[in-house]
Amino acid sequence: MTTLLRPDLRAVFLDVGGPIYDDENFVAAVLTALDEVRAEQGRGPVERADFRAVYDRVRAAQGGSLRGALAEELLGDRGLRQELHDRTRAHWVHPEGTMHADVLPFLRAVHGRLTVAIVANQERAVWDALHRDGLGDLVDVWGISAVVGHEKPSPEFFGWALEQAGVAPEQTVHVGNRLDTDVRPARALGLATVWVLRGEAPDHPTPEQLAEPDLVVPGLAGLEDALLSPAARP
Repeated sequence: MTTLLRPDLRAVFLDVGGPIYDDENFVAAVLTALDEVRAEQGRGPVERADFRAVYDRVRAAQGGSLRGALAEELLGDRGLRQELHDRTRAHWVHPEGTMHADVLPFLRAVHGRLTVAIVANQERAVWDALHRDGLGDLVDVWGISAVVGHEKPSPEFFGWALEQAGVAPEQTVHVGNRLDTDVRPARALGLATVWVLRGEAPDHPTPEQLAEPDLVVPGLAGLEDALLSPAARP
């Protein structure tokens, strides 16, 4: 990975689920929430294969409400989407050992050379997890939706992060694993975009999907080479 994405980058924004932590943490939380609601309906736990079918379909589409689809198909009522969302939030944690191994090397390579911002739809507890796992001194702006009050894909969230980082869109790259909540809204505001193909990214992206971001990567290993000018690399 040697092509410089933009020569004047000053900041990198990072999603959390997928780029930093294993998205199976979210899967575990939503499965627990589904089983709770189904138990109250007098039904047994959701069949994991049925869950995966819905989950993988939404991943492949890179659009639409996952919780809405799960509520409709596995709870029998799309109107239970908010209930499912609220219950999922209560169970969503990032246990020790679920951070991807390439995260700390990447952040150590870019910190001090780029402003590093978390821009993620996450619960307050993620702050503790990120500090526990060694990111506390490597992040400059903490854009956690439950704290900030904005959620992706809203332009307000990205605008808030740009203001906090003190950078312009054309000086910034956003790194995420979804097209609908990461790549598309960031590109609409003029940010460069990196699509990380893990977690909620599809297993087999289409050529049209692959053409949307500026760069597609399997993970964060070596990504600093595309973000830092040679003089700024460690």
